[in-house]
Amino acid sequence: MTTEAQTAPNRGKRMSRRSPGEKLADIVISGVLVLLTLAVLFPFYNMLLVSVAKYEDIISTPLYVFPKAIDLQNYRMAILYPNFLNSVRVSTFVTLVGTGLSLLVTTMGAYALSRKDLPFRGFFLTLIIITMYFGGGLIPWYLVVKKLGFVDSIWVMIVPPLINTFYLILMRNYFESIPADLEESAKIDGANDVQILFLIMVPLASPIIATIALFYAVDRWNDWWLAMLFIQDQTKLPLTLILRKMVVDATIDLGNAMMNAMRDSHIQVHSRSLQMATVTLTTIPILLVYPFLQKYFTKGIMLGALKG
Repeated sequence: MTTEAQTAPNRGKRMSRRSPGEKLADIVISGVLVLLTLAVLFPFYNMLLVSVAKYEDIISTPLYVFPKAIDLQNYRMAILYPNFLNSVRVSTFVTLVGTGLSLLVTTMGAYALSRKDLPFRGFFLTLIIITMYFGGGLIPWYLVVKKLGFVDSIWVMIVPPLINTFYLILMRNYFESIPADLEESAKIDGANDVQILFLIMVPLASPIIATIALFYAVDRWNDWWLAMLFIQDQTKLPLTLILRKMVVDATIDLGNAMMNAMRDSHIQVHSRSLQMATVTLTTIPILLVYPFLQKYFTKGIMLGALKG
């Protein structure tokens, strides 16, 4: 206690003796960090601001920075758009089920590939890594998916992209960083591979699992390419594709019934405001998940990437 009490004043004296150059460097660094923070936050601020702006305010102000009035017409239009609520259910189902299944298969595959006694381990890993660099092409892939019966099925957004090779390798590297003594001790106590995986490895690998879960959830929520290729039933389209259709209808006016009704009612909607409202609707759900997983994110991605 005496040593700490004596050290604290000395530390304070050293801080007070800092040269003007060091103080100036601190000010410059702080200013740069503030500018970078503003540069990161401004697009989100502008997105929210423009999404609730009135039509006449957007028209009269090229750079809309300060709010003049709040108008929720763009959000009302998005929610009332045909099949909007149904698309929310589809995207929610695809995100929850797809993330859960992908996480389960990725975890089991990563654990198997991390075992050095796995027969033909190097051969299987090479085949998996090849898929990161080479593909069969769009048409052969489409024919395979069609042959499997996934056309016009919600499962086409879940099963074909079930495993991401990069995420699999990250999780395998993390499993390899866990001491092998834990597995050996469990086997001595009579545990089998399934018990070791789910009772020992999974709790220890919670940082990388939470990180990969976030990656998969973002991929599933934002996916629109598979739905555009394989889904014809409008009631099975995900939220991202419905919002894309809505923006296209509002921008170039394809004769959509809602757009015609709004025009007849003299309701003016600026395409830019509508775009920002749709971006907000698709972004906020994922942003709400980040705070709960952020404490795992940095640790998981760093430990998963260090050991190869």
